[in-house]
Amino acid sequence: MHFFHYIYLRLSISILDYYQPRKPDYPLPDRHYKTKPITVWYLFCLYTQNTSIFMITTKYVNYKQVLNLAGIHLVLISIWCTLIAVFFYFFNWHWMTIPWVPVALIGTAEAFLVGFKNNQAYDRLWEARKIWGGIVNSSRSFASMVYAFDTKNEGIGVFDLEDRKKRIVFRHIAWLYTFREQLLVPTEWEHISTEKKFGNINLRRNRLIKAGFPDYGRAPIFLHKYLSEEEYELKDDYKNFATYLVSQQAKDINELKNMGAITEFNQTQLQNALNEFYNFQGQAERIKKFPSPRQFASTAFVFNILFIMLLPLGLVNEFAKLGDWGIWTSIPFCIIIGWIYIIMELVGDYSENPFAGLMFDVPMLSICRTIEIDLLQMSGETDLPDPISSKNGVLV
Repeated sequence: MHFFHYIYLRLSISILDYYQPRKPDYPLPDRHYKTKPITVWYLFCLYTQNTSIFMITTKYVNYKQVLNLAGIHLVLISIWCTLIAVFFYFFNWHWMTIPWVPVALIGTAEAFLVGFKNNQAYDRLWEARKIWGGIVNSSRSFASMVYAFDTKNEGIGVFDLEDRKKRIVFRHIAWLYTFREQLLVPTEWEHISTEKKFGNINLRRNRLIKAGFPDYGRAPIFLHKYLSEEEYELKDDYKNFATYLVSQQAKDINELKNMGAITEFNQTQLQNALNEFYNFQGQAERIKKFPSPRQFASTAFVFNILFIMLLPLGLVNEFAKLGDWGIWTSIPFCIIIGWIYIIMELVGDYSENPFAGLMFDVPMLSICRTIEIDLLQMSGETDLPDPISSKNGVLV
């Protein structure tokens, strides 16, 4: 199924490239429609690819999002169901039909498996969202504590203390974007890595992402903005730069305590906040680096394929009892039933990886920007970035 999904994306992106040639400076260059006729397939690809990534924010999923998720599967199921009806009607291949009872039993077993898989996928997705919700609350509390502490030591200048406070808060903003970038690094079981075996589809799809959300790939710019030159140069020296940034926070806070700028009790409170960030980071990394048990996912996938292959063989025989017209009537019912199972499978398959950079992801960029704005306002900054708003019903 991943192979067929690849064929669909490969064809779609190739057509988009034909009509939208690449330029090195901008991911989506000017269109030149005068010399190249616009085809129906091109319009379909362009229409659906614009909603291919990110968390969906609309109350109801629209047909573009559904077609992007399972459009090629609808085509394949339609072809298979139609072929069975054609062979049954024109070639009298009645020998290939099977009783409906075993097909129904397989469908029932598959429904239980898919339901279990989707339940586990939802738990992983919702846990990921709760982790980032905790990061939001803890970040606000952390910055509030940093700016609330006031020194009684006259030997420490006011401006020097405020500069140190701002450096700690700015480093925390850099930690947010660093942590997000680390979570977006694909693992071998995620769909992005699977597609790379067939080509660099993800790199081309990123052009569409960056065009709609320019800040999606600007983490290095944000790090350079909120870190000192010395710290920024170290980002490539650490396997886990986010962990390093939190450790630097602890060193700066300990230095403030040694200078007499804050009390030991204040240091303990701030260190507890840093420990919370370590906990959140570890929880998110557990979801990222440990896949949903493949034995359940693989079994559900195999059963789904088996059920869809057998579905028209059992359904056409039942509808044939209604007469010749019943044979053709079986096609739409077979397509609807098979497509429902496919969509349930795909929803769970994509939702189980909430940090994969694909659909149903946790909108980490939007959350990071919300925290960034709050912390900058606490710092007294007036030049604030714009919040990340949803576009076409999706949010990153």
